[in-house]
Amino acid sequence: MINFQSFHGRVTMIEDFFVQSNGEQLGCYKLMSVQNRYGSLVKFVISPDTYFVNHVMVKIGDIVTGFYDANAPTPMIFPPQFRAIVMAKNTPYQKVKVGYFNRQLVSSDNKLKLNISQSTRIILKNDQTFTKNPANHNLIVVYGFTTMSIPAQTTPYKIIVMC
Repeated sequence: MINFQSFHGRVTMIEDFFVQSNGEQLGCYKLMSVQNRYGSLVKFVISPDTYFVNHVMVKIGDIVTGFYDANAPTPMIFPPQFRAIVMAKNTPYQKVKVGYFNRQLVSSDNKLKLNISQSTRIILKNDQTFTKNPANHNLIVVYGFTTMSIPAQTTPYKIIVMC
């Protein structure tokens, strides 16, 4: 099971990150440096499989949240370098949560419960409609306001199912 963690901050650098495959250097990867308000720095490896919420283009100066698997092996270097699974650019009135949601649509950290409405778009990463129940899946949830309860409840704008 993926242990989704996140890091939130301002993009300070984006550069090519070369990965060798069969002796060839592939230019399909980027290394994105993100610094939070406390000065901590993380480098995200952006691969062709990294999902960008709303398919936005990220540039230096943007505020983003990178989601990664805390259980995945990482090199013992400073600053830490994580393989980004999902990247979300800050957007007013929009929050993003990535994680596993159980059959009651409660996140594995018990911080968010989803109340799906007819207006909630439920799609796959390739933007095709997901026709089953999104429960018991890893989800990318795009939402706005929440209740003050524990867990907080929301009616999401969009749910992306990560099959």
